[in-house]
Amino acid sequence: MNRSQVIAGRVLDITPGSLSDADFEQLARLIFDYAGCAYSGTAQPAGRGMRAWARTYTGAGQAGLLAAGGRVPPAIAALVNGTAGHCYELDDTHDATLSHPGAVVISAALAVAAETGSSGVDVMAAIAAGYEAMTRIGAAANPLNVIEFGFHPTALFGCFGAAAAAAKLHGLDADKLLCAWGHCLSLASGSTQFADESLGTDTKRTHAGYAAHQGVLAVEFSLNGVEAPRRAIDGKYGFIHLHGRDPRPEVLDQPAPTLAIHEISMKPYACCRQFHSAIDALRVTTADFTKVDRIKGIIIRGPRILKDQHMQMRPESSMAAQYSLPYVVGATLAYGPSRHDAFAVENLQDRGILDWADIVKVEYDEELQSVFPEHFGTEVEITFDDGSAATDRILDSRGTPALPLSWEQIAEKASSLAQDIRPGLDMDGLQSAVRGLRAAPNINALDMVLSADGAARVDAGAAD
Repeated sequence: MNRSQVIAGRVLDITPGSLSDADFEQLARLIFDYAGCAYSGTAQPAGRGMRAWARTYTGAGQAGLLAAGGRVPPAIAALVNGTAGHCYELDDTHDATLSHPGAVVISAALAVAAETGSSGVDVMAAIAAGYEAMTRIGAAANPLNVIEFGFHPTALFGCFGAAAAAAKLHGLDADKLLCAWGHCLSLASGSTQFADESLGTDTKRTHAGYAAHQGVLAVEFSLNGVEAPRRAIDGKYGFIHLHGRDPRPEVLDQPAPTLAIHEISMKPYACCRQFHSAIDALRVTTADFTKVDRIKGIIIRGPRILKDQHMQMRPESSMAAQYSLPYVVGATLAYGPSRHDAFAVENLQDRGILDWADIVKVEYDEELQSVFPEHFGTEVEITFDDGSAATDRILDSRGTPALPLSWEQIAEKASSLAQDIRPGLDMDGLQSAVRGLRAAPNINALDMVLSADGAARVDAGAAD
């Protein structure tokens, strides 16, 4: 049995009967977090643009568009909703693969389930399978080298995860899943050029949508008898050899100690995950931000990528600001870590933010590099006006598996997004639908909350 077959078999072995109560609880948390992030993402420029584009497909399928109503084909819904899920830099991450599984996998699963009429428990198992495929295949490609070479892991790895989720819901066998992955081998793409330019950064948001869309398409091709290679993962010209420098194919042979869904970080802060430990350390070194006005110097130590890819001093777009370490530090010190509009384009020239950003210095830390990307650690050293200094080193930030967000904290995050970014989300209805998904005969209750009803309350009489 080759390695492509091994990982396909492992993914298909994930069924409702193989999942524990703890697995279902974690899946509910992931879906809840996704819903809040994706709903708010529909108000962002890329989210709005994708929804406007998708209207031409209305009436041609059964899948719903978030906060928009109308029914479109599953692949279109996966593209639009996946983009929305990745629009505000708050969607979940798998740190070891530097990727965002939720926006991809959950978008694909919900879109396909609307067409197949799948039960809630089957949808949850499909989501678990999608996370497993995306992260294990991504790990085998050696993600740190993938991103350093200029590929975007979410876009590349996501196609395989979305296809796994869609394949489960369509009841594909291992051969048909391998065929779908064969199509993913040609469909998966995504460059990180967005990180090197201040403008045109909306394309980064679309990468989760592309991956969800391509995965759903790949399964539809396989279902309809369009043949593709079966060794897409580990073949001579397979994925891990084409996109990974120094790939680690042996990862595919090694049963993981836990499902990937338990390795996921949920983001409390609307910025690149690599900065979250620095934000937590800033909270400690400034005594919960009570000593900010006394700061004279800021040094942040961490892995090489911080200095190489995240030092834009004057970002010109929302995404560039969320990927700029100096700007994120400045926004945190000026307004606290949870002010979403600090990254809005109209605030990018805010002197209260930029003055702090200008004194940020970044240094390479060999020890923190050695544990990256399994841990996104940083050390923050603050010098105060009296010459004293405070230093804090954090390996695992809030929201990581080591310090997970509670259900209540996820609800607070979703409520804050709904209030600040996209009003209209029925929080009580959402929590009820997610909590009841395991026993639900279909996804209709969740779909109703996330699609037309909430949008109608907000958009009535107004242009989107």
